[in-house]
Amino acid sequence: MNRIDQRFSELKEQGRKALIPYITAGDPAPQYTVGFMHALVEAGADIIELGVPFSDPMADGPVIQKACERALKQGTRLVNLLDMVAEFRQVDTETPIVLMGYLNPIERIGYETFADKAASVGVDGVLVVDMPPEEADEFGPLLKARDLAAIFLVAPTTSHARAATICAHGEGYLYYVSLKGVTGAATLNADDVAEHLAPLREMTNLPLCVGFGIRDGVTAAEVAKVADGVIVGSALVNRIAESVEAPETIAGQLKSVLAEMRTAMDA
Repeated sequence: MNRIDQRFSELKEQGRKALIPYITAGDPAPQYTVGFMHALVEAGADIIELGVPFSDPMADGPVIQKACERALKQGTRLVNLLDMVAEFRQVDTETPIVLMGYLNPIERIGYETFADKAASVGVDGVLVVDMPPEEADEFGPLLKARDLAAIFLVAPTTSHARAATICAHGEGYLYYVSLKGVTGAATLNADDVAEHLAPLREMTNLPLCVGFGIRDGVTAAEVAKVADGVIVGSALVNRIAESVEAPETIAGQLKSVLAEMRTAMDA
């Protein structure tokens, strides 16, 4: 069983919801990323989304765009990120890792080469923002053959018919974008999220995880009441941005932010 499926099975038995933090690999410099990942697990992360730095991240707001810029300036590339996962796996063989990013860096390496390497270092899922199911005919089977979950996004504006297509192709979990906009935008409304998740539950047995707009323990707990998982990115990446001159303090800050969310969700 894929580590993602195993983790959600365990959480269901415990009556708990998944807490899924996102950080951009290589931000503020490559040597810190693995330590941040371990800190997130210590604070209660169930799954980690590791962002692949890209020069034109269209779905991401200013906070994550700047994180990508910092990481790229430090020379972080997809191959370096895969090495980070391998290093993380030397200590942690249980926490699922999902790579989140855009198609261009993967195409540069080659679909099959990427899939082989990702599987070999211990990646569990891949979310490519600009590759919808309709365009995954070649890449999707390569992932599936290596037990790598192909994770897809659903937005508030997604039609019922297209949501059904996405659900049919998705694995691991479904990433529901709670807001019309980019990461770090606007204020989340949990009632609105619940209304949009209801028809999705009729289409799929995949866990429904909600991202965009999770800022603190209060919003994390509200979303956890209606979703199977809570995804937090900008709130963590912003802490990194605020402390780039003192990177040795960042791991502790990430743990503080995430632990607050974990406590609120479990309560």
